[in-house]
Amino acid sequence: MNHWESFIEPYKQAVDELKTKLKGMRNQFQLQQSHSPIEFVTGRVKPIASILDKANEKDVPLEKLATEMQDIAGLRMMCQFVDDIEKVVELLRKRKDFTIVEEKDYISHKKQSGYRSYHVIIEYPVQTIEGEKNILAEIQIRTLAMNFWATIEHSLNYKYQGQFPKDIQNRLQRAAEAAFRLDEEMSEIREEIQEAQAFFQEKKVDQVKDQSKERSSRRRSYGDRRG
Repeated sequence: MNHWESFIEPYKQAVDELKTKLKGMRNQFQLQQSHSPIEFVTGRVKPIASILDKANEKDVPLEKLATEMQDIAGLRMMCQFVDDIEKVVELLRKRKDFTIVEEKDYISHKKQSGYRSYHVIIEYPVQTIEGEKNILAEIQIRTLAMNFWATIEHSLNYKYQGQFPKDIQNRLQRAAEAAFRLDEEMSEIREEIQEAQAFFQEKKVDQVKDQSKERSSRRRSYGDRRG
């Protein structure tokens, strides 16, 4: 195992473990048949090339990557509604399996580009054969609309190397505001949306039950004919 593989491995383990734990939170809401503020969870480890690019851009010495680069391990928690974001943050604050070291509120204080999201920087203990290793990870909590905008902006950022033409920059800012207005409108009809989703879920469960009964009936009928 070379140096970079050895360096990255604990971050991969952290992302895998945290994805399982954070998805588990969503599953618990579903078991209680209550609205989950978590729509879905994703995670990734930053590629080595991206780590080196960012280290060069931010003047981070390679020997200080583990302490000064907070997003080598990254997770995203998607929410349907803006109000859900605060609920998710509160859930994270109550957890005992990691320590929150910093919070960055880019929803109340959006970036100049229009970027909105809530970032929670944590210190997470990874168990290795050489003992416990505490690593930094970044959890981003945002709505689906915020995530759509951020994904597009990230792709364009690579194309233009951060130097957006003025026209593109203005369009991105307008799109960011449109995405936020969409979130606000969805929040206004939140109850109706949740009622519709609950009704759809009940119908889905009923269909599964009916299909299960039909399969059982067919098996009994087939058994009777053979008998």
